[in-house]
Amino acid sequence: MTTRQTAPFEARSLRRALGNFATGVTIVTARAPSGAVAGVTANSFNSVSLDPPLVLWSLDKRSSSREVFDAASHFAVNILAADQIELSNQFARPGVDKFAGVPHQTGAGDAPLLTNCAARFECEKWQQLDAGDHWVMIGRVVAFDDLGRSPLVYHQGAYSMVLPHARLQKNNEVTPPASRFQGRLSDNVYYLLTQAVRSYQANYQPRQLATGLRTSEARMLMVLESDADLDMPALLREVAMPAREIEQAEDILRGKGLVCLGEQGYRLTPAGVAEAETLWCIAADQQRKALEGVTTEELAACKKVLRHLIDLRLP
Repeated sequence: MTTRQTAPFEARSLRRALGNFATGVTIVTARAPSGAVAGVTANSFNSVSLDPPLVLWSLDKRSSSREVFDAASHFAVNILAADQIELSNQFARPGVDKFAGVPHQTGAGDAPLLTNCAARFECEKWQQLDAGDHWVMIGRVVAFDDLGRSPLVYHQGAYSMVLPHARLQKNNEVTPPASRFQGRLSDNVYYLLTQAVRSYQANYQPRQLATGLRTSEARMLMVLESDADLDMPALLREVAMPAREIEQAEDILRGKGLVCLGEQGYRLTPAGVAEAETLWCIAADQQRKALEGVTTEELAACKKVLRHLIDLRLP
């Protein structure tokens, strides 16, 4: 049952109704000519125009960061990735050094640019509008980074993640034609394996990426979960990725406090163990759904064949 409300509105009810509109989460940063920096968590970010490229967000007039944003010539909008909840909370807390321990770079107008985000927009201040208890800040985009990470989502006062809609997935499913596996392809193990991997990843990979971890980072966490203290040669063998990708993933995971370097090699921190458990739960659920209708005996036979192929060494 719905209840229509008319003005004047009760603030809590209005805020809850507005919360039905799911948004991304950003941290907007700026640096004043004096060197003072500011950063605020905001979900009011939106696109305004492509020509010229304009974006907007709103700043509470009571914010302690107002003076910095008033004085700064530029600001940066850092769109947070799904695994940056703690960073969002840190910049939402008043009375703390928000940039303490937070790695960042310098963008246009010396505005701080945060790392490992989903995207970043460097903006020149275009216009500032008086709008009730907030200032609407409009900026002209002068540079941006599209980092391709799954974004953090905010809905009804809680953080969420992006997942493909079940109905959309169903509508996009294409029934393979009867001739798909006819002829020699029907007996080609390599072809069948590659097609099976593509089909499996179509649903699994978006769920894994929704954690905010790249595939390389997730794979490294899942390998270390059961095999602590792996050195680089062991990681190269188990993760099946180029050394450069492993080094990049290791650098990011160490920066997030998920992986550390022990005496014998890389291992998970307690936070890394918890993150790996989340990834394994996603993997187990995906496997359960994908193998519905497959008997225990059939699955055991399939695993036996796969292990045989993995161990195979042909001349």
